[in-house]
Amino acid sequence: MSQSTYHVAVFRGDGIGPDVTDATIAVLEAVQKRIGGFCLNFSSYHAGAAYFRESGRDIEQGSEQAAEQADAILLGAIGLPEIRYHDGTEIAPHLRLREQLQLYAGVRPARAYPNTPLPLADPRASTIDLVIVRESTEGLFYSAAVHGRAQVANENEVRDTLRITRHTTEKLHNFAFQLARQRKNHGRPGRVTCVDKANVFKSMAFFRKIFDERAEQFPDISADHNYIDAQALDLIRKPWSFDVMVMENMYGDILSDLAGGLVGGMGMAACAEIGDHHGLFQPAHGSAPDIMGLDAANPLACILSGSLLLGYLAEQSGQNQLNRAAEIIESAVYTGFSSGRLRPLEFGGNQGTRAVAQEVINILPTVG
Repeated sequence: MSQSTYHVAVFRGDGIGPDVTDATIAVLEAVQKRIGGFCLNFSSYHAGAAYFRESGRDIEQGSEQAAEQADAILLGAIGLPEIRYHDGTEIAPHLRLREQLQLYAGVRPARAYPNTPLPLADPRASTIDLVIVRESTEGLFYSAAVHGRAQVANENEVRDTLRITRHTTEKLHNFAFQLARQRKNHGRPGRVTCVDKANVFKSMAFFRKIFDERAEQFPDISADHNYIDAQALDLIRKPWSFDVMVMENMYGDILSDLAGGLVGGMGMAACAEIGDHHGLFQPAHGSAPDIMGLDAANPLACILSGSLLLGYLAEQSGQNQLNRAAEIIESAVYTGFSSGRLRPLEFGGNQGTRAVAQEVINILPTVG
């Protein structure tokens, strides 16, 4: 059988980034061997705070062009607390990549797995299965993506710009409705909630107006609204009642961490950044320098991001083996927790980064 080759640009980054990235590549290579029909070609590049300290650059020269030419991008984690740009902000070349590649849809799934610590006592918490779709190129982060956009009026005042455009917002809402339709085909409710503050800000009223316009094009999908403050409350009161939520950049940054906390922590928080022509995949957690190199990080957020990467390549190529591989990784993680075979240190177990990855690899032949 002939194989299709897909090029993946890899940025291991800082802290636990290299640990979880290497664990994910091991799982991806294992599922590739099991399924067959495709080959992932990984090329690694430097980026992040440690590289900035060594070189004065936050990303290796030529690597942004390599990322643009790759079929997908895998990123570990970026940033170290003691290393900053001259203006005091965090080293963040990945924010620039989001804008350069127009990765407007930040996809943050939050799913409860069996036998994982869930902070909510209500038994319905075990059924949490939602996705936050966060606009990733505009909103309040528009000022942060490129240096010089924030306005320093004087020593007593700084202004950041929140930007919402029709062009990007229409694509974002279309993406959210299409995702809800895909999930509906797999038994989910098929509902999109627009999260905003339309009662206060004109930018958010505009965001909602476009949402309502796009909803008319998806009559098979339910559409509703929630203000950001009410949504934060409802994610504690009844997170199991939500399916897909779409929102501005900063709102999504905050609520996706909250959602991650509802299903065991950031060690389970996968992330995909999707545009019309590019996709970047990374765990939503930070670099956790306190446990870097200790084989202590939970790699499942990155491994599950690897599953999202395979799903993205399947959608781009139409190759069904990639979809099967993505589903098998997800099934292996679910089976690992339901059977008690996955016991990450993060959850009080005895498995470090490499042991968790190896157990997922051991389970792969038994699922799907």
